[in-house]
Amino acid sequence: MEINDVLYGRHQIDGVLEELIKSAPVQRLKGVYQGGASFLVNPKWNVTRYEHSIGVMLLIKRLGGTIEEQIAGLLHDVSHTAFSHVIDFVFENEAEDYHENIFQQVIGQSEIPGILKKHGYDADDLLLNDTRWTLLEQPAPELCADRIDYTLRDMYQYGQITLREAEIFLDRLIVRNEKVFPDSIGTAEWFVRVYYKEVIDFFMHPVNVYGYEYLTRTLKAALQHNVIAAEDLLKTDQEVLDILHSSENEEVRRLLEKIHPHIQVKEDDIHYDFHRKKKMRLIDPSVFHHNEWITSSSVSENIRKMGETAYQKAKKGVYIKVIEN
Repeated sequence: MEINDVLYGRHQIDGVLEELIKSAPVQRLKGVYQGGASFLVNPKWNVTRYEHSIGVMLLIKRLGGTIEEQIAGLLHDVSHTAFSHVIDFVFENEAEDYHENIFQQVIGQSEIPGILKKHGYDADDLLLNDTRWTLLEQPAPELCADRIDYTLRDMYQYGQITLREAEIFLDRLIVRNEKVFPDSIGTAEWFVRVYYKEVIDFFMHPVNVYGYEYLTRTLKAALQHNVIAAEDLLKTDQEVLDILHSSENEEVRRLLEKIHPHIQVKEDDIHYDFHRKKKMRLIDPSVFHHNEWITSSSVSENIRKMGETAYQKAKKGVYIKVIEN
C-alpha cells in the first residue's frame, strides 16, 4: 500500500506494517480526533489519531528506527478512547494516561497479537515495555517521535507553521544513542516556540477548554444514567455521539446541545463560570554545546523565558466566562 503523509511524503508500506494498518484497532483511529472535544467546537481542529499514528511510524523510519520500533510507534495510540484525553477528565485522571492503563487489555483482545505472531513477533515482548523504544517515547522535557509529530502535525494543520518550516526542522534533527535531539540552540528555540503554541495556545484556548468542559459533563452524565457504558468508549467519536444524540435522557441532551462551533467564551479571572487545568507539559530539549550535552534553557534565555511563561500559564489554568452557549 502507498501512504502519502502531509509531513513525510509518499511511502510504500508492506508486510507486517501494512497488515497492522489495515487492522480494526488502527482503522478505528480514523474516527478518533486527537484534540478530544476540539472538532465539536471548531470543525477545522480535525487531526485524527490515525494520522498521528501513521506519522509517528514514518518519523521513526526517517530517524533510522527499526521495524520493531516502527510497529510500536504505529500502535502506541490504539487504546485511545473516543474523544481522546477528554476521558481522563471524565474519570478524573490527572496523569492523563487512561489509554495507557488499558493498552494491554485493548491489544490482547484484538487481532494484533495474531498479526504480529504471523510475522515472527511477540506482542508482549514488542509492546508492553515502551522504555525499549527511545525514539518513540522520552520523558519530558526531551524530544521524541510522539511529541514531535503531534506538535508539527497540529500546528501545520491549524496554520501556525508552514510545511517548509516543518521540513527544515525535521532536517535538523540528529540521533545519538537511539534518541533524537535538535542539532543546535536555534533549532531547539524554534521547536520550543511551536510546542508552546500547541500545548498552551491551542490546548488551553478558551473555546477548546469550553469544549472539554462540556463534553466531560455530558459523558459523566451519560455514564451515570447508563446511556453509555465504559466499553462504548472504545468505539469512534461519532459512534458515541450517535448514542448520546439518540438518548432520551434530558440532562445528557441538554448538555450535548451546548457543544457547538458557535459558542462564545472569553478568559475572565474574576467573573468566570468555571476553571480548568490541564496536565503540565514543558519542553527543554538537550543539545550538544561546546562538547557537552546540556539543557537548551541553560544557554538560551529565550527558551528559559518561554518555559517560565508556559509553566505559570499551566499552573494557573484557564478561567472561562461563557458569553453565549
